[in-house]
Amino acid sequence: MTERWSPDSWRGLPIRQVPGYADEGALARVEQTLQRFPPLVFAGEARRLKERLAAVAAGKAFLLQGGDCAESFAEFHPNNIRDMFKVLLQMAVVLTFGAACPVVKVGRLAGQFAKPRSSDTETQNGHTLPSYRGDIINSLEFDAAAREPDPQRMVQAYSQSAATLNLLRAFAQGGYADLHRVHAWNQDFVADSPQGERYRALADRLAETLDFMAACGLNSDTTPQIRETEFYTSHEALFLSYEEALTRVDSTTGDWYDCSAHLVWLGDRTRQVDGAHAEFLRGIKNPIGMKCGPTLEPDDLLRLIDRLNPENEPGRLTLITRMGSDKVEARLPYLIRAVQREGREVVWCCDPMHGNTVTSSNGFKTRSFDRILDELHAAFAIHGAEGSYGGGVHFELTGQNVTECIGGSQAISEASLADRYLTHCDPRLNATQALELAFEIAEALKRSRQSNGARNTDRLTAAL
Repeated sequence: MTERWSPDSWRGLPIRQVPGYADEGALARVEQTLQRFPPLVFAGEARRLKERLAAVAAGKAFLLQGGDCAESFAEFHPNNIRDMFKVLLQMAVVLTFGAACPVVKVGRLAGQFAKPRSSDTETQNGHTLPSYRGDIINSLEFDAAAREPDPQRMVQAYSQSAATLNLLRAFAQGGYADLHRVHAWNQDFVADSPQGERYRALADRLAETLDFMAACGLNSDTTPQIRETEFYTSHEALFLSYEEALTRVDSTTGDWYDCSAHLVWLGDRTRQVDGAHAEFLRGIKNPIGMKCGPTLEPDDLLRLIDRLNPENEPGRLTLITRMGSDKVEARLPYLIRAVQREGREVVWCCDPMHGNTVTSSNGFKTRSFDRILDELHAAFAIHGAEGSYGGGVHFELTGQNVTECIGGSQAISEASLADRYLTHCDPRLNATQALELAFEIAEALKRSRQSNGARNTDRLTAAL
């Protein structure tokens, strides 16, 4: 018999990465307030994303997931949202050319406010305070009052997410994403780079294609796919009080959906099969993700898959691998083989960011562009060798011209990290670096497609 589930059945189970509130009554009152608020996303949108991800699982589409490491209240501005949307549109166009298939666009925004921490406390100059856990919990400012968890921050996070989603829907459906605007997505500081030149050349080719299509009667007025795009949101389902408060029954199906985002994922630090986070996620009908780090064993992975996707439903579960460039070749093949052996339907997505975080000699947390690229190439090569489909990428990035990750064509050095180091948590790719990676991935996908085509031709020749 299937275990009974309810939105609060996670309570009382072992839980990690949870803040302690001095006033539990105040937390409960805020949860009750959020339960009366409208949903941020709708069940039908989440179902549509699941359908798109099922196409990725079948090798017929590619997943692009990216956005801020941690959204902040202080940097909330329409220009920042616009610039993030721009760079994701640019990357999607580049990837579509390389993969020759639809690209499913999922942002890490409109809800990515909570962050797991390696320690419950932080010490500066001999003074110890609770760790910063994201703006939905407490403040980055190193002050006793600021670091105290405040439940009212959940309401502000909801309000900012609602405003962000409103703007994203306007961009996606209101003409900003029209492919005829492909040149306008190239930001000034990117346009002057080698990647900007490559993008401009691709955009010129696309413009010629659109002119030809228009001559055939296919234009923005007759073909909505040219004028509009689908765009979905995601975040880590870390702060379960917030997630439960925004979980609703879908009136058309009677199923439960977490209406804080279209897709939510299980973090690498909270993926205990009998823990509170897995319990919450198993009962919602959204597509869900799971971060898979280098300590994950194949048997544990299979138990989690059975827990989260017992019906083996395509598009339900995305495995986001985050091994590190020095561990991916040793660890990833065993996970792929276990999943294939048991016939599990999953989307394989590579996160080359989180396993490659280091501290620079001048004290900045950073990531090396070369190591990010190494893990991407290795992951795609492993999937090719194992006969599986590496169907997606997951990046922490921003549309701003930051200096947080070293390397790339801009040759950002450790010495220049301090120039524009703006992140509230982990280092992000800037728009130029993100676009450079998109071209690298597109080339890898193109080679894979050509190789598969050659193999298929060889099989056909042998059969004849």
